[in-house]
Amino acid sequence: MPFPDLVHPALGAYRSAVEIPADFSTFWAETLGEARGIGGAVHIEPVETTLKLVEAFDVTFPGFGGHPVKGWLVLPKNRDGKLPLVVQFIGYGGGRSFPHELLHWAASGYAYFRMDTRGQGSSWSMGATADPIGSTSSIPGVMTKGILDRNDYYYRRLFTDGVRAVDMLLAQDFVDPERVAVCGGSQGGGIALAVAGIDSRVKAVMPDVPFLCDFPRAVRTAGRDPYLEIVRYLAQHRDKSAKVFETLRYFDGVNFARQSKAAALFSVALMDDICPPSTVYGAYQAFAGTDKTIVEYEFNNHEGGGPFQDREQMKWLGERFGMR
Repeated sequence: MPFPDLVHPALGAYRSAVEIPADFSTFWAETLGEARGIGGAVHIEPVETTLKLVEAFDVTFPGFGGHPVKGWLVLPKNRDGKLPLVVQFIGYGGGRSFPHELLHWAASGYAYFRMDTRGQGSSWSMGATADPIGSTSSIPGVMTKGILDRNDYYYRRLFTDGVRAVDMLLAQDFVDPERVAVCGGSQGGGIALAVAGIDSRVKAVMPDVPFLCDFPRAVRTAGRDPYLEIVRYLAQHRDKSAKVFETLRYFDGVNFARQSKAAALFSVALMDDICPPSTVYGAYQAFAGTDKTIVEYEFNNHEGGGPFQDREQMKWLGERFGMR
């Protein structure tokens, strides 16, 4: 297939035109203050598995609105002292699935938490967390749920869940608060950028082929869903374009990148027609932290680097968290 977007040198020179709202930080501070004020119960229950070298736990914690959010916690069985933490968020349509999947972080000595995604988890992996909040009319999927009102938009709830997961984990005595990382691919990468942009306790962020970045360009450039959900919505709501893009500025990975001082390891696939490479570069170039790296996969589509990028992440994070 041909390259679907910009190529070098234009790709490396690209800068996003997304503007950050003047009340961006206030909006997110108030959103999190509200969620933290509601509180809610945390439950961490051991799970019986055949795994011998790690321990798995079924976790429920309060997210946005105090709503119960699920996740899997996996810890090395032989551990001493406080552990560095990796929190992983999930791609579009997926859920937390099973605790025996993706063991490489716990096997490398980290506390590993995989957060479920509210209202998703029936497309390519299973989820167990409902989204009990309704919204105005939308097309199938979550991209347009509440998109005319920043307070009602789906990703306000999901990004808040992500920060509340960090809140819950930092309250546990096995976590080293100075070694907290977030990661994820596609939608998970977008959530990771949001959490790192909101929460300064996050010391490292690893977004793979991140989704939810540079919305104005992505919606006009992507060749496949999920961005095309917004295109189909605007094709019917012809008079709502300005309002839609105003809402999306509060949820754009470019603006979260501008807020974060964490170390960052991005990845991008140059043949990606779901998350166009220029949108990833838009977030990368805007990233405020000075310790940042981007790894390119020239001939890959949205699968990106896969196990190659896992290897890059383990090496990169190990160097920063003293795990080598």
